[in-house]
This record gives sequence, C-alpha cells and structure tokens, in this order.
Amino acid sequence: MANVAKKVSWSGRDRDDDEDGRAGETTPLLNGTGPGAAGSARQLTPSSFLRIGQLSNVDLNEDIHELETELPRQRPNEIPHNEKLLSLKYESLDYDNSENQLFLEEERRINHAAFRTVEIKRWVICAMIGILTGLVACFIDIVVENLAGLKYRVVKDNIDKFTAKGGLSFSLLLWATLNASVVMVGSVIVAFIEPVAAGSGIPQIKCYLNGVKIPHVVRLKTLVIKVCGVILSVVGGLAVGKEGPMIHSGSVIAAGISQGRSTSLKRDFKIFEYFRRDTEKRDFVSAGAAAGVSAAFGAPVGGVLFSLEEGASFWNQFLTWRIFFASMISTFTLNSVLSVYHGNAWDLSSPGLINFGRFDSEKMGYTIQEIPIFIFMGVVGGILGALFNALNYWLTMFRIRYIHRPCLQVVEAMLVAAVTATVGFVMIYCSRDCQPIQGSSVAYPLQLFCADGEYNSMATAFFNTPEKSVVNLFHDPPGSYNPMTLGMFTLMYFFLACWTYGLTVSAGVFIPSLLIGAAWGRLFGISLSYLTKGSIWADPGKYALMGAAAQLGGIVRMTLSLTVIMMEATGNVTYGFPIMLVLMTAKIVGDYFVEGLYDMHIQLQSVPFLHWEAPVTSHSLTAREVMSAPVTCLRRIERVGTVVDILSDTSSNHNGFPVVESNPDTTQVAGLRGLILRSQLIVLLKHKVFVERANLNLVQRRLKLKDFRDAYPRFPPIQSIHVSQDERDCMIDLSEFMNPSPYTVPQEASLPRVFKLFRALGLRHLVVVDNRNEVVGMVTRKDLARYRLGKEGLEELSLAQT
Repeated sequence: MANVAKKVSWSGRDRDDDEDGRAGETTPLLNGTGPGAAGSARQLTPSSFLRIGQLSNVDLNEDIHELETELPRQRPNEIPHNEKLLSLKYESLDYDNSENQLFLEEERRINHAAFRTVEIKRWVICAMIGILTGLVACFIDIVVENLAGLKYRVVKDNIDKFTAKGGLSFSLLLWATLNASVVMVGSVIVAFIEPVAAGSGIPQIKCYLNGVKIPHVVRLKTLVIKVCGVILSVVGGLAVGKEGPMIHSGSVIAAGISQGRSTSLKRDFKIFEYFRRDTEKRDFVSAGAAAGVSAAFGAPVGGVLFSLEEGASFWNQFLTWRIFFASMISTFTLNSVLSVYHGNAWDLSSPGLINFGRFDSEKMGYTIQEIPIFIFMGVVGGILGALFNALNYWLTMFRIRYIHRPCLQVVEAMLVAAVTATVGFVMIYCSRDCQPIQGSSVAYPLQLFCADGEYNSMATAFFNTPEKSVVNLFHDPPGSYNPMTLGMFTLMYFFLACWTYGLTVSAGVFIPSLLIGAAWGRLFGISLSYLTKGSIWADPGKYALMGAAAQLGGIVRMTLSLTVIMMEATGNVTYGFPIMLVLMTAKIVGDYFVEGLYDMHIQLQSVPFLHWEAPVTSHSLTAREVMSAPVTCLRRIERVGTVVDILSDTSSNHNGFPVVESNPDTTQVAGLRGLILRSQLIVLLKHKVFVERANLNLVQRRLKLKDFRDAYPRFPPIQSIHVSQDERDCMIDLSEFMNPSPYTVPQEASLPRVFKLFRALGLRHLVVVDNRNEVVGMVTRKDLARYRLGKEGLEELSLAQT
C-alpha cells in the first residue's frame, strides 16, 4: 500500500495524518488488517466477532472533519498517489428508510388525501426544478454569447488592423492576454472558493446518485461558482463546452428546492419538510440531472435515459414520469425565454443550448453499403477515445502529485488558455485555406492574407464558440474546408481538449468531443467523396455527425442515452440506427483498452463506487470474509455515558450500531433487535431524551420525526453536545428510535448475493448474523467496493485515510 499522506479531492479539503501520527502506511484497514494482508482473505475467530464497546473503522463522519481546525503545515512538493486505493473519508448516503416507531406512527396518521397532497408536491417540485434549470441555462447562454462575441470582435478588429500595416505579434499578445485573464478569474473562484465546482460535475453526481456523499456537491455556493466558472471558461477560449456543467447545475437546483431551505443562506422556508431524507432527495436530484441534459441538448427523452443509464441506483415507473415532466418543463422554459430574447416570441425553435440543425433525409440518406463504413468509424472513435482517456489519465495523475496547490492550479489554467490562443493564432496565420464569403454563415469572417471577398477557413473553427463550430462542420456545404485544415485542426484540438479536461475550471467535455469527432468525420467524408468521384451519398456533413457520435461515445462510453440525445438534437430519426451502431462499436472498442472518462476520474479519486453487478469471479467470497468485524453494539436500554464515549471515540467513527438485548444470565449477547444510526443518537442526546437510572419507569421525552428532519442533512458533531457528569449516569431507551427490522444476511451468503441486496436497496449498513441471530459483523459500502475485477482476475484494493 502506498504511503499516502494526503490527496487533493473533490471535497477540496486536504487531510492530515491522524493525530497519533499514523501516516497512510500504518492506517488501519477496515477489517483490522495491516498493509501486508491487503490481498488475502481474513480468518476471523468466533470470539472476535462481537465485542461491546470496541470500535473498528466502518465509516468516517465527515461532519467531525469539517469542524477540525487545520494547523499550519508544510505542503509536500509531491503527493504520492496509488490508484489501487479506496478512500475511507467518503460518507455513504442512507437510501433505506428507518422504519422505527416514529416513522410508522406518522405514516399511519397520514390519510389518503394527505398522501395525494404529498404526491402533488412532488410534481410541483419537479416543475420548479425544470423552470429554474431552464432559466439558469438561458442565463449561461446569453452571457456567453455576448461576452464571447465582444471578445471575438475586439480580436478580429485588431487582427484586421495589424494585417494591413504589420505587427501581428501584438494581436497574438492581445488574444492570449484576454483568454488568460478571463480564465484566471474563472479558475480563482473555483480553486479558492469551491473546488468541487471544477470539471463537468458528472462524475460527482454519478457518485451522489450511487449513494456516496461528496462534500459540498449540491450546495448553493457550488451552483453559483459553477455557473460563473463555466461562463468564464467558455469565454476564455478553452477547449470546453457549457453543456456538461448543466447536469451538475440541475442537480444542485433539485437538491435545494426539494428541501425547502438553504443551509448556505441559513434560511428555512418551512416547506417540503416531508422530503428531508436521503431517499427523496436522491429522486429529485435524478430529475435535476435529467433537466440539465434536456436544457443542454433540447433532448427531454435523452435526459431521462441519461439519468437512468449514468446515474440513478434506483428507478420506478412513477419516478420516470416525474423526471420526464421536469425535463419537458426545462426545455420548454429555455425555448420560450430564448425565443423572446432573439425577438421571435412565438417561434419555439431553440429547445437546447446547442441545436445540431436539421439534417435533410432526402439529400443525406444512407444506404446498406454504408453500414460497414459506419462500423469502421465507430472503431476509429473507440481507439481515439481510448487514447484520449489514457492521456488524460496520466495527466490527472501528474496533477494529483505535483499541481495540488490552488495557486499552481490557477497558473496551469492560465497557461492552457494562453497556449490555446497561441495555437489558434499560429494555425490561422499558417493556413492558406481561403473560401468565398458569399452565402457563408460565418459569424466573424477573418480575411487575413486571403483575397478580397474571401475569408480564412481555419479561423471559422477558432473564431467561434465550440457549439457553433460543431454546427458549421455539420452543415457547411461541400468544399468549405480544405482537408489539410481539418486534419491539423483535429490533431491540435485533440491534445488541447485532453490537456484542458481536469483543469481547476468549470467545464464540460461533451462539446470538445463532438467538435473533434465532427472534424475528423468531415475529413473522412471528403476522402470518401474523392474515392467515389463525388457520389451523392458521400456528403461530408453526414460523416461529420457520425464522427462526432463515435468520438463522444469513445470518450464517455454512453450508448442508449447518447443515441437518443443525438437523434433529438438533430431532429431526425433517420440516423437512429447508424448512430446506435457507431456508439456501440465505439464503446466495445474503447472498453477493450481503458475505462470511460467519468469512471476513470471516479477511480482516481478513490471513491467507493458500486457498479451494477458484483465482480463476475467473486462467488468464492462470503459475507464472513468481506464484512467488518468486530462491530460496536448497543443495548436496547443503554447508559448515556457509554453512548457518548462511543460516539466521541476518534479512532473510528461508526455511523450505524446494531442494537442487541443483553442476557443477564450469561456473558453471551442475545440476538439482534434493531439498528440505530449515529445521526439519530446525536439528536437524542441533543434533546436530552433520557431518564435517571432510578426512574426507569418514567416516560422519556417524546420526539417527533420533525426533530430529526430539522437536523438533516448536517447533523451536529458529538463534540458540540454537552453532557454533564450526572447526565452520563442516566439511561436512554433506544426501542422507539431504532429500526426494528434492519436488513441482515447470514455469514455464509456469497459476495454477489450480498452485493445485489446492498446495491438494489441502496443500503448503508447490512448486518451479518450467525444461525442464532447474533451479530458477527457489518457490511458497508467500502467492504464491497474494494473488490473489483482487474487484468489478473479479482483484486482487493487497499483502504486508507486519503
């Protein structure tokens, strides 16, 4: 196991070594094994299965870490990092409702009419999610269009002026300075204010919907930084798009609205209190992600399928309808506002941030002979996507090790912006691809050294936002681009996009991928046209579309949702089959080499992500071998001091405690009676729900579910709760608050069976019992996520406090 001192993470926090000086190499693993035992199955003796009061590392409590004051320390120049690690710092979300007495009493009190009211509230929330996501998308689009247009006009006028009298080096300096300045602002707000807003946010949302708590991922501050950051990144000329971050933005909006309050603003609007639990919040975040896709591409069905394919760990028919409703509202809101903005109030022709334009089926149909050509393009897209991901993997490893300080991250972002401008300028300067300007749809035609009435074709790719460049490559007539222009652009933009993804800026990879694919796809179409003596079916625009699909599929490895998104964005179902063929081929070929880009970044952050199925070769492992043991158990009636000591123990932070009934006649502990969570115990201690030992017959103070929902999601740490010495001797009855029917598995259950139960039900804790119903261990997310299928078969990841 690598010596991991600390690692830059999505949460934006650096972790020090433990207070007792244990570095990563001596960090205890989940099952109490040392580094040397990381690859072997552990043999547990019966006597070690259960020890009252003894703690083991099952799950870390993020809240305690958040309140710790970081001491001044020496920052290492290099952070050792090993991708074969699983981080213990990530919390799990609890998607399983605790069916304790309070919950059951509340559900029984709610009549049919009240349930109808709750259902109506769900639809209202989904409508609000769609409206606000659409408005945010409008704001991003309008601001980007105006700021980018202003920048391009300034640079174009400057180049035109200095082309006539010489001194184009000043134009290059102006372009590079403008780019670097804008990107610097965008990078500073991300690096220093909210690091989790970096990138597209899709890997983080995938983890959240999978059941992993990524700190700050759905906060209001994250949304503000995300929106401002993506505007500055696109205006700064980076090889990025604004569509990917819309998915993250929609998710944050959904999480905030569904709770009816903002912890960042310290405001509680006293509405939607019923939905303040992980299960409901997850469903609304799924709707927000779908609304984000819908606003980005004008693809409501594609948004629903994206949320299903890439995100949600749980699905049902009612949820599908609500998510589809949110997606439709989102794209309609965007369409309406942009139509008014563009002066066509009744013309709803702007369904998404990017519209691929209409493809004429009559002119650009396809024949049976082209099917092998599409398959070949899928192979090329898979290979190029795998190369992109592999290069980005090593670049990300380098960033984790060496570019972990915020100031260095800002400098790198400014460097990439300046280099992007420089590369664009040099390629425009060296290009002699001049095209007639008549009938051209070029927004900022740059003449440079071309004759009067002509413009530089290379400049159309760089003097445009990436979205408009993609549409130009799709629809410009044959002959608009020189093959050399397309080849050079593809090569340079490929490396620029690879270098850009992973910077500390808010940016997406969707549009750069489409742009790279559209460029080499159009080049492929031109080559076919030469070979077939200009046959009508060899239209370069059609092959640009297929190349775009192949490249994006090869990088992100989406199939079903991406097929529908592409079909909806083109407004043409004719190309459904070839797009599906291209995407499937690209995914199969790409998966042969490396993982998809999002899965790769999740793995690099050491997140305990659970895939759909357990590793195929894991049937030989049983629950006894993968569980965490010994487990800290509580008695049904427990001493307050014991509870406080267990919760305060910093050597480990359980989040779930089996409740057992002690047998006074023997030292043996009786069977399992229930399960209670750390958060529930903290609320009980905060409200002083206990009685003196001498008065056990007295009734404890009654709590309602509202008391627990008011504390959600940031439950106070145990250090903030004062318990006097007299109160420590009091007794607390857990019967009313524990879940009396937790999910359990026998210790002989196979790993795939345990995995299926845990994953399908969205559990946080799964109690392992023997044939006498006595607790022998606990299965948590990290116990299952650390087993994965490697190149040499089943491998076990090491666990560390990274």
